[in-house]
Amino acid sequence: MSDGRLLTAKARLDQLDWWPKRVVVDNVRIVIAPWLFRLPPWRRFDGFATHRIIFLRAPDLQDGLVTHELCHVWQMQHRPIRMPLSYLVCSYDRNPYERQARDAARVTAGRGQAGAPPESH
Repeated sequence: MSDGRLLTAKARLDQLDWWPKRVVVDNVRIVIAPWLFRLPPWRRFDGFATHRIIFLRAPDLQDGLVTHELCHVWQMQHRPIRMPLSYLVCSYDRNPYERQARDAARVTAGRGQAGAPPESH
């Protein structure tokens, strides 16, 4: 059974046509993992996404963060290798996938302009 926050985030992302197919959440789950965010690489973050798991620091984080992280899952559904490897060649703040995820959360909350899918590296 899907977490309600996943369904809400999916509905938000379904408003966007940035990728050829809609995000699929059937095998995606949210895991609350405060221990993960005590580790040095993740201390400054509240969320982290893999291909099928969205890790959150705490259970009461904003829907915008879940939308942001689900956007990363969506990106990985289309670019399963390129997207994660992009962090090795782009700084976090300049990473086009991060920019798109931030845009997804902002635009679907009713503010800002939609950005296109990230360009190929």
